[in-house]
Amino acid sequence: MDAIDRTELGSFLRRCRERIRPGDVGLEITGRRRTPGLRRQEVAQLAGMSIGYYIQLEQGRGPRPSAQIVEALARALRMSDDERGYASRLVGVQPRRPDWMRREVRPGILHVLDQLTDAPALVCDAVFDALAWNRMAAALLPDFLAPSATDRNVIWRHFADDGGTERIDPVDRARFGRELVAQLRVAAARYRSDPAVTGLVERLQQHSEEFRTLWEAQDVGSSHSTIKRIDHPAVGPLTLDCEALHDPDRDQWMIIYTARPGTPDRDALRLLGVVGTQQLTE
Repeated sequence: MDAIDRTELGSFLRRCRERIRPGDVGLEITGRRRTPGLRRQEVAQLAGMSIGYYIQLEQGRGPRPSAQIVEALARALRMSDDERGYASRLVGVQPRRPDWMRREVRPGILHVLDQLTDAPALVCDAVFDALAWNRMAAALLPDFLAPSATDRNVIWRHFADDGGTERIDPVDRARFGRELVAQLRVAAARYRSDPAVTGLVERLQQHSEEFRTLWEAQDVGSSHSTIKRIDHPAVGPLTLDCEALHDPDRDQWMIIYTARPGTPDRDALRLLGVVGTQQLTE
């Protein structure tokens, strides 16, 4: 079965070509142009491919483009990330991900954080560096998210930091450690050129024998739900549901802590909303 949508690909490439002016890509305008945008020959030249092959693609013919050809056309036609992904899917190849993690949090996500006034929430990147958080999260994790904290990485904290407010029973701690390492392995394979990723792995290997053992197991995967037990200095023990929501466009996670209705944990979380945020203000 042919997984390529040749007709759609051809019309999409033509639309992208016609919207670009020669000056946008550093070309001089020579001669009279009967149609707007670039000529097919110019696109082929910018993409480093033959004019005959490019014409076939626009006409819905020819061999299936490789991932490298799609990338070359995306650069030549100044495609956005969404357009590049769309073109990749039209030819049946996996869209190329960036080599570096994106650390900028979308404004809409920051707005959601501010609206969550009764639930601690934070946003982390692919290796669980905390990028943004709300006031409830700062109250729940005062050591981890303190203004003076120099390393706000969930994985580093789990394996290398014996302090803090979290007290997890041995079974939960072992399971959570396996999940963190499995997710870090996925990120390490995806962002092999990012020194923030390789540096974190190296530091953990040097510092933690437990991490080295789990890393050598080569488990991969991701977890979206878990239970966290936190012994908080202001409100005491808390058992919270922890949900991780993934933003695939930026490969970031929003982690939200909630307490089940009708439990002492819910009452303690409400109290934290008063006591903890007052302490932050003071």
